[in-house]
Amino acid sequence: MFEKLQTLKERYEELTQTMAQPEVTADFARLQQVMKERGEIEPIVAKFEEYQALQRHLAEARELMSDPDMAEEARAEAQELAGREGPLLEELKLMLVPSDPLDSRNVMMEIRAGVGGEEAALFAGDLLRMYQKYCDRGGLQMQILSLADTELGGVTEALMMISGPEAYARMKFESGVHCVKRVPVTESGGRIHTSTASVVVYPEAEESELVIRPEDIRLDLYRASGHGGQKVNKTETAVRLTHLPTGMVVTCQDERSQLQNKARAMEVLRSRLLDKQRQESQATLDADRKGQIAGGDRSQKIRTYFFNHDTVVDQRIGLSVPRVQNTMNGDLDPFISALRLAEKTEKLQSLHS
Repeated sequence: MFEKLQTLKERYEELTQTMAQPEVTADFARLQQVMKERGEIEPIVAKFEEYQALQRHLAEARELMSDPDMAEEARAEAQELAGREGPLLEELKLMLVPSDPLDSRNVMMEIRAGVGGEEAALFAGDLLRMYQKYCDRGGLQMQILSLADTELGGVTEALMMISGPEAYARMKFESGVHCVKRVPVTESGGRIHTSTASVVVYPEAEESELVIRPEDIRLDLYRASGHGGQKVNKTETAVRLTHLPTGMVVTCQDERSQLQNKARAMEVLRSRLLDKQRQESQATLDADRKGQIAGGDRSQKIRTYFFNHDTVVDQRIGLSVPRVQNTMNGDLDPFISALRLAEKTEKLQSLHS
């Protein structure tokens, strides 16, 4: 492990020198490539240097323990440094775990109301707004491609594209069934209801990754509609694509023109089909070992929002976070950080099993 860390440190120093070369600074594409690689390994190198500094200070403290005048102070410092050594080493191990090559991709996200009637649609709408707020505060961009809403402001189905740094790495753990326990606005008796909404997240596919034959697609055009079914234009700009071999259907009405909507719908369809292939391959690989964190089982209840107890619980890792409204306002970092750590820990364990 330390040989690998030393190699990364040397590579980081080499890239730093390369960035200063005139021929590199004059070539924007080359400079961007060098900066990207340097940025990817910089956190690991910084953590390794922190570990090396701790080792030096620990050796110095232990050496001073032989000096009668400094022994007590040196012993206390050595004890404090030794206590930091183990956790720091574990952090380094986790940072060296290979990341998912798809983590840097943009993502497609789908939200559908589940069990619970109008309250389920209202909850699905709350989830959509929650993700919009998370993107706003986290430097991601969300574009709604298709939306079917209700008179009360709920959502029966929504399709979005989320782009930005590590979009898939940050959003992939949201796939699954979300559950809410609260008194609905439609409930006059004050009873707590349980409703669900499902979320699906998959990485955006590259055009070269999957070829879709034109004869396998049926194209339907219709007018885009607004809230509660209100017509928002008089031309057929909205697009519905049906992939005949699988029966998969994609609709898109957010763009201004029919051609733009068709192009966006093709992106979504390609991403869905490729994700379907990946899910089937992963299911085969996980036939004898089901990874709860990394597997992304979309039929599984993953998180419950207890409005009556003002707590949100993630069932996969047993994480309980207080103040539901903070979560609904887009504060998903406690869940996303814990789930990313759990994924890396699981991968690290599998590497040594």
